[in-house]
Amino acid sequence: MCKGNRPGQISASLMCAGIKDLVSNIHIMEEEHVEYLHVDVMDGEFVPNLGFGMDYIDGVREMTSIPLDMHLMIMRPEDKLEWMKLRPQDRVIIHYESTIHVQRTLVRAKSYGCKVMLAINPGTPIYSVEEVLDYIDGINVLTVNPGFAGQKIVRSCIPKVDKLENYLREAGYSDLEIQVDGNISFDNAKMFKEMGADIYVAGSTSIFNGDDLRENIQKYRAAIAG
Repeated sequence: MCKGNRPGQISASLMCAGIKDLVSNIHIMEEEHVEYLHVDVMDGEFVPNLGFGMDYIDGVREMTSIPLDMHLMIMRPEDKLEWMKLRPQDRVIIHYESTIHVQRTLVRAKSYGCKVMLAINPGTPIYSVEEVLDYIDGINVLTVNPGFAGQKIVRSCIPKVDKLENYLREAGYSDLEIQVDGNISFDNAKMFKEMGADIYVAGSTSIFNGDDLRENIQKYRAAIAG
């Protein structure tokens, strides 16, 4: 199956899910076969916000068997990987700028048996991934500056996804997955699907917009169908 025809996967952003409805929402996401729960871990240093701590994450793990998509927006993630209790079915996303020794950190993350993705911010050039392609399973393209939900998409990131897909294909790494993250609305998801994106972080402008989570997931699924 060529990349453009691969069915898209949903990574539901728990930052955008209401706490009071979390149990019922997770039950719906299980029934709708959402592939990942996107967990933003933020330290107030790498990004200007604080995000989910380990007690919250452990609680989510107790609620569901849906794999976690752990987005580490933290400085020196290599010092905290052990805290994450990563499982083979999980993903961990590490930012290019968050560590001096990014290759070594990616290798350490791989040692937990999970999939590992490298995140690039809106201002991070595509060529920054060149030297670590052998150590990752995919690339997370931030289409907003990380830290807060509900932001508008950075318009310069739209062609960046297309450029990255072309770059990976020409470099012989078309098996690496592309995740898009940041205001990935229904329309934006459909647009990025046509560019070759694989995994879509769905939040406040899509599945958690309004009261009908199930209907929104089904609508989103249709937008990213292969």
